[in-house]
Amino acid sequence: MKWFLLLSICTLFCLSPSLLVAQSSLVVKVQGLKQASGVVRVALYNKAKNFLKFEGLAANGFAKASAGETQVIFQNLPHGDYAIALYHDKNDNKVMDKNWWGIPVEPLGFSNAKLRSFGPPKFEDCVFSFKTYTEISILLENNK
Repeated sequence: MKWFLLLSICTLFCLSPSLLVAQSSLVVKVQGLKQASGVVRVALYNKAKNFLKFEGLAANGFAKASAGETQVIFQNLPHGDYAIALYHDKNDNKVMDKNWWGIPVEPLGFSNAKLRSFGPPKFEDCVFSFKTYTEISILLENNK
């Protein structure tokens, strides 16, 4: 009987590697949306070298924009350290629109940080521990 129980437990862990890594859902609450057009696009990064690049995203998601607050939920996300960059894609063209100087004209936001005078914050400024947070709120900037 002991061998059967031991074998059953070993089989369970071998078939379910996700049980070995703590996972849960992360709710990203995007606040301050002035219009319900388009979608909110959220990118999660877990490495500084990949921050604000398309390559090496830990996860990404989107949700239809709602005036006031929009939530984007990430399911089965491994616990760890992450940084978030997001924007309100008002016209749903799947790119962050910028002016001729390259400055974003659509509202955007970052976890735990704000835009700097000359550019976005660094990964280290935005990082948070997903072991601690299961919900994070981000207020949009550049929201005209």
